[in-house]
Amino acid sequence: MSQHIVVIGGVALGPKAACRFKRLEPGSTVTMIDQSSLISYGGCGIPYYVSGDVSDAKELCTTSFHMVRDPKFFKEVKGIDVQILTKATKIDRENKQVEVENATTGEKASLSYDKLVIATGASPRKLGLPGEDLKGISYVANPDDALRIREGISKGEVGNAVIVGAGFIGLEMAEAFADMWGVETTVVEITDQIMPRLVSPALATMGQKHMEENGVTFHFGEVVEGFEGEDGKVTKVITNKRTLDADAVIIAAGVVPNSKIAEEAGLNCHQLGGVFVDEFMRTNDPDIYCGGDCAIVKNLITDQPAFLPLGSMANRQGRVIGNNLAGGETRFDGVVGSFVVKLFETSMAGTGLSLDSAKHAGFDAISVLLIQLDRAHFYPTKELMTLEMTVDKKTRRVLGVQGFGSSGDAMVGRINAVAALLKSEPTIDDFSNMELAYSPPFAAAMDILNTLANLADNALRGINRGVGPDGFQELWDKRETSECFFLDCREHSDAEKPMERNPEHWHNVPQGEIYNRLNEIPTDKPVVLVCNTGARSYEAQIMLDEKGYENVINVHGGMAAIKKYGVNV
Repeated sequence: MSQHIVVIGGVALGPKAACRFKRLEPGSTVTMIDQSSLISYGGCGIPYYVSGDVSDAKELCTTSFHMVRDPKFFKEVKGIDVQILTKATKIDRENKQVEVENATTGEKASLSYDKLVIATGASPRKLGLPGEDLKGISYVANPDDALRIREGISKGEVGNAVIVGAGFIGLEMAEAFADMWGVETTVVEITDQIMPRLVSPALATMGQKHMEENGVTFHFGEVVEGFEGEDGKVTKVITNKRTLDADAVIIAAGVVPNSKIAEEAGLNCHQLGGVFVDEFMRTNDPDIYCGGDCAIVKNLITDQPAFLPLGSMANRQGRVIGNNLAGGETRFDGVVGSFVVKLFETSMAGTGLSLDSAKHAGFDAISVLLIQLDRAHFYPTKELMTLEMTVDKKTRRVLGVQGFGSSGDAMVGRINAVAALLKSEPTIDDFSNMELAYSPPFAAAMDILNTLANLADNALRGINRGVGPDGFQELWDKRETSECFFLDCREHSDAEKPMERNPEHWHNVPQGEIYNRLNEIPTDKPVVLVCNTGARSYEAQIMLDEKGYENVINVHGGMAAIKKYGVNV
């Protein structure tokens, strides 16, 4: 029996659900409406159009075979009726109708449905500050925004740009301004780090330092209080600590689910916005489905409600909904929270919980940080990769892994491998013995994920006790007043320069010589062990433990992490 499916929203989830259903029930009718004239575009590609990596904005709205995804395309190729510039104003659940209004003419009408899909997405969070409507202040929501922002830059109208927010969009837009166009770029963030809660302070600082090396300035712990302008165009950003010159401003302070119409229809919604759905992507009305950036799903690690506005998730959920509209029982169990963001020649990626978010969720957790080559040490092209693992102490369950490394595929490949396992509640042992493809041009024989799990195991056993680069900085900053004995376990040629700079505080005994030179290492002071990456210093810690030393600290990540973190020794 044929159905009439109405889809509210035509960006990511809406078209995916509509097309999947139409393939399964070609005899049924699908009507998709959207209040914009632009539909089915890749919003996540906007920063890369602004940067110039994507040359033509039309590419954000085309298929892989270069057809523009407009109403004509959906009608002729997909068999779907699309009504653009049409706003859904009310859902009448009792009569199974959607009231709509033409955004151009104001004409009103009703669409009857057998089943309804809410794919209204999310909108950029507005700050509601004085001057926020000045020309030159933009949000990053659709290709029109991208065209307007890039046009201003290409005309030479932008010498100074201010980004409000240091999340995904904020960092991507900061790179776009600074890298391609050489614009003096400043990021203002209300918290004390980039990507708060998503990564640890140590990884965040590494990413921040790299962006600063590429010309981006950061101001943390600052609140934007308003904007000033001349002739209707922004010229200043006012924070609680300073005034910044600005020819362009990007507000990237997060997004808010567009769930008002669902709430008014009596559907179960979160108090902060977003529609609750079950594992079949159904709302509390069995004939209404919802997904994408306006849906609340389950976090598979915390079992708590989760809001994760990502295009990749919207597309996967769209297929689930399409199947179920046609009578299927496909499940979307939930999310673990996976991400990656490009930062010039590097990237930051992660999945699951960081230590901060794990503790906030009630876990008694620790984290360990490791730096290791992404390929065999003897292979000519190799780079250091930094990974951090969060583990529940009692159960040894791995709660998440985050990383900082090159912008190639090596790191995100490891993160994706972790993401695939997290829903199964894996332990350290699962990762210690995880099977991964090996060849010297692609990985080390003992892959960094295996080594990271082994480090976590040793930390829980108490035989690798240490701090990350942030902990080292705290110790190093107090070197004049503390009794810490900083011991470099590398060969003398590696330790020579820091010893010359810090003759009173930096000492050197290579790990292989420790037993023969114990008289040089005090027993009555904390001994802080450092090597290149933390491996030899771990061996040194074992050796000193065996000789009765009671306060030995290993610096996880070693000098590689210390340098990336920006500590000057």
